[in-house]
Amino acid sequence: MPELAISAEKVAFLIEKTREFDVKEGASDPDSGSNGADDNMIDVLEDDGEDPVVREIEGFINAMTEDEQIDLVALMRLGRGDGSIEEWDDLRGEAADGYNRHTARYLLGEPLISDYLAEGLDAFGLTWNDERTTPV
Repeated sequence: MPELAISAEKVAFLIEKTREFDVKEGASDPDSGSNGADDNMIDVLEDDGEDPVVREIEGFINAMTEDEQIDLVALMRLGRGDGSIEEWDDLRGEAADGYNRHTARYLLGEPLISDYLAEGLDAFGLTWNDERTTPV
């Protein structure tokens, strides 16, 4: 079994945070009031491009080492079904070849990122729990 350069705890934190991001939707309340209670708090689930969850995810990923970011991309691709655990070295090599400073944006552009990361961990025999985690 290959070893990951990124801890399962970091991946679990990202799964949790990307799930928070995944529930966002486009602006559906263009005439929003200034009081959230008046709007039934609907604005909380709108993606207005200024999402603090996105900034948190980007900051967390950008603070990772290059090897951690490469493994994160390879793990997502593994979970997406681009290869099997036996092809890990190839998946990791492809991720390394495409490495740049836009890893966070690339991953956030993947609609099912949280599911793919969870599936990738599962392929390694690692699990994440669905309880609140804290940054590691």
